[in-house]
Amino acid sequence: MPQEETPEQRRDAYNMSRLRSSSLEIMEKGTEFLREQLDAAQKELKLKDEECVRLSHIRNQLELELEELTASLFEEAHKMVREANVKQATAEKQLKEAQGKIDVMQAEVSALKTLVLTSTPSSPNPQLHPQLLSPGSARGSRGHTRNKSASGALQLHSEPPADVLPQREDRELDSVLFAEFLSWKESPSLDRSSAFLSRLHREDIGPCLSFTCTELSKSVQSAVESNSLTIEPVAMSTVPTVKSIECGGPNKCALSGMSRPCRHRIKLGDKENYYYISPSSRARITAVCNFFTYVRYIQQGLVRQEVQMMFWEVMRLRKEMSLAKLGYFMTEGI
Repeated sequence: MPQEETPEQRRDAYNMSRLRSSSLEIMEKGTEFLREQLDAAQKELKLKDEECVRLSHIRNQLELELEELTASLFEEAHKMVREANVKQATAEKQLKEAQGKIDVMQAEVSALKTLVLTSTPSSPNPQLHPQLLSPGSARGSRGHTRNKSASGALQLHSEPPADVLPQREDRELDSVLFAEFLSWKESPSLDRSSAFLSRLHREDIGPCLSFTCTELSKSVQSAVESNSLTIEPVAMSTVPTVKSIECGGPNKCALSGMSRPCRHRIKLGDKENYYYISPSSRARITAVCNFFTYVRYIQQGLVRQEVQMMFWEVMRLRKEMSLAKLGYFMTEGI
């Protein structure tokens, strides 16, 4: 027979049952609390992950914008440097062209002064027309005088014989040339279709600008006709140029090919080439330029003279071209 439990055993069993029930309840509550803590931690971790993703996206976007900004700044800096170099080169080129144009304008001003001082029928200028001097003064000017030497040599005078009349330069108007000039004067232009300019190109301009280097001669004539030729002293070559190419040399003329001292050089239009020219070549180019300058002044209505005076000025310029073609030219005094 089973033994009956004593009251103490029943109390101990009851206490153990209660203890076991409390333990299970505590475990359940602890598990539920931990689960809540875990869920809260997971939610917080998820929020932090989302925040990290968002911040990472912002960082990537900022890095991309920074790279683009840096590239843009470098490109803008290079662009500014290029523009500055181009502006500097353009300014230097314009400075050089302006200096050349100043020389041309000074020559034109001198030509204008000559035109202003040119004698008119009412008031001839004896300095420009020595043939208008009186025979006595002309004879005096032609007399040759030699100063006395240290040894006391006699002063000698060379005078023409009494039976020889004093000579002077005279002129007679050519009716054909004058008619061609009048026809051109009615509607002045630089077109070669007129008989007046066609004759001058054929008889004066072409021969005067005909040099050994034929191709360069044609380019020079085109530049003179278009008023785009620049003549400058060689001393100006110290100014820095951009991509300039010098042809010939200080001792060799690029037009004639002859070894001559070249104190000037020319530039044709916007081309970068510079050509050294001798004094004779410069005189020939200048003579043609003076003619075209005067013709342009007539075309623009700047010449206020009688038609015959204009005609004789054209003839004088033709004479200068002929003399320059024959090798005569003026040199500056030393």
